[in-house]
Amino acid sequence: MRRLRTQLAAALVSVLALTLTAAGCTTASPGSAARPASATGQADRVEPLTDTPQPRLPVTVSSADGRKVTVAAARRIVALSGSLSEIVFTLGLGDRVVARDITATFEQAAKLPVVTRNHDVSAESVLALRPDLVLAETTTGPREAMDQLRAAGVPVLVVGPALGLADVGPRIRAVADALGVPAAGTELARRSQQRIAAVRKEIPRHTGKPRVAFLYLRGSASVYLIGGARSGAVSLLEAAGAVDAGARSGLDKDFTAITTEALAQAAPDAILVMTKGLESVGGIEGLVRIPGVAQTPAGADRRVVSVEDGVLLNYGPRTDQVLKSIVTQLYGGDAR
Repeated sequence: MRRLRTQLAAALVSVLALTLTAAGCTTASPGSAARPASATGQADRVEPLTDTPQPRLPVTVSSADGRKVTVAAARRIVALSGSLSEIVFTLGLGDRVVARDITATFEQAAKLPVVTRNHDVSAESVLALRPDLVLAETTTGPREAMDQLRAAGVPVLVVGPALGLADVGPRIRAVADALGVPAAGTELARRSQQRIAAVRKEIPRHTGKPRVAFLYLRGSASVYLIGGARSGAVSLLEAAGAVDAGARSGLDKDFTAITTEALAQAAPDAILVMTKGLESVGGIEGLVRIPGVAQTPAGADRRVVSVEDGVLLNYGPRTDQVLKSIVTQLYGGDAR
């Protein structure tokens, strides 16, 4: 998502990383008007492993930025994305996390101090908490802040990006290895993959594949974008038995400004949005007033799928919940 971030500053990335929370969403069975529903059907909490692992440190691991990072202790952890926080808490080590990124909105992390300003890391705020490990994404910044953390002697592990279902296991294991709990990482990765597989078995096989357009909306900033092949949603939609309408129509970038022509070319049967994005445009009625939306099959049928910003594109331990929400909203009573 770097490409779009350079065009729209950090506006898009900060919210996509929110991968964000607990507002209502909409459900629509095929060809019907949307109706209120829960965005994931579950409370905004993570589910830790049954047995709390005990870290065995020190360890030296490979960081996604090409560095080797030695972790001598993991008693005071700062995870600089909601996704990475979610992994640490689900591994059962949430009591070691001393701060959070603004995108970590799940219940267990909600009371932790925030060490980001407008989604940029405050190195001073992080260092004041005396962390012995910082977990970061490849998009975490600014670079000066990250360099300041390293210069202060804090180990900084950069984890590879979450782009699809194939990244769930590797990201979990990367964090677990750095925390000295590789067996717990293997267990959590297996649990996550099994749950995703179980949801996929519930997808109805007798229907055609719906075309779903992923729209990124921020009405307050007049940002209206349609996702393409690199938006991060393609893998999720394919797992739900759908087709990414933007990618299928030839949009090969991450995001493109919405135009009537782009929507007509995509011709989505349903629209996928983040909950806060839908709220920002005034709900479904506001969404269909965006030029071109009402003329699509999705707009005409008010067929909208909404998932909390904070989990939609995390590709982590709760991806099975996201997938189940999408499947339920897409197929309604047709889901097995």
